[in-house]
Amino acid sequence: MATAQTISELNWNLLRTFCIIAEERSITGAAKHLQMSQPSVSLALQKLEEQLGCKLVFRDPRHFALTLRGEKIYQECSEMFRCVDRIGVLSQDKSDDEFGELKLSMVTRVQFPLVDEALRLYHQRYPSVTWHIDIRTSLDIVRQISMQKAGIGICLLIREMPTLRCRHLYREDFGVFCGAEHPLFGVQEVNVHRLQQEPFIALDSPNDAASGFEPMIFLREGLGLGRRVSGWSHELDEVRRMLISGLGIGLLPVLIADDDVAQGRLWPLRLLDQPLGADVYLVSSNLSSLTPPEQKFVDLIDELLGLYPNMT
Repeated sequence: MATAQTISELNWNLLRTFCIIAEERSITGAAKHLQMSQPSVSLALQKLEEQLGCKLVFRDPRHFALTLRGEKIYQECSEMFRCVDRIGVLSQDKSDDEFGELKLSMVTRVQFPLVDEALRLYHQRYPSVTWHIDIRTSLDIVRQISMQKAGIGICLLIREMPTLRCRHLYREDFGVFCGAEHPLFGVQEVNVHRLQQEPFIALDSPNDAASGFEPMIFLREGLGLGRRVSGWSHELDEVRRMLISGLGIGLLPVLIADDDVAQGRLWPLRLLDQPLGADVYLVSSNLSSLTPPEQKFVDLIDELLGLYPNMT
């Protein structure tokens, strides 16, 4: 059991490494994020557990989870480092608050000209602000902001969440696709029952409940697809690769699949009266104030939405 002296001598690098492990949900992801070797990250976790005298992480080749104590310690550490980040912002001269860091959490492959224009215009107005764009799942973004561990994020939601400030940006259209080697390639119309019998390529492990928040998972479950999963990946590009290779059918954002459809590598399986999509939102917390750089970005998004309401 950790003593008061042990706690006072804790290495902040070990605590930060543990925070990254908890946020990435894996040793491999943390090592990549920190640009360290996996053995070094594992050793840091082991040292911290020894100093605290408790188990922080349960993991085996198929599962990763924080222990109850690990989750509580992570929440405290995350808040501590966020406060440190805020101290850096607050230390700036109020008359020169265009300095600082802007951290924006986003889902991968966001394709929306207004967001690109916001980044361009923001840098033009505040060139001294440092950007940090963090790629996460929608679930992680909502969880981090709800827990006040992050300020703003761009994510996919089925509907607005009353606990967050949600600014609607645009609608992301999805489709069911198959590759050129698949027997349904070239078929003009199919029914849902037929698709339910087909092997499915999933955007995550079928056993990973943490990604159940993602709209693609909701759409899959709503259509009853994936009764037989023939492949899965955490990466959208790898799902696309397996679809092109003919391993099964799967869901993809329409904009991401457009080029492959034009090149004859993928085929859209059209469903009558089954529009598929989810909405992209800029989200922030109802409970905490934004940093000056975060607030300026939100204000800029509002400005552009007012100027270009139909931008897609």
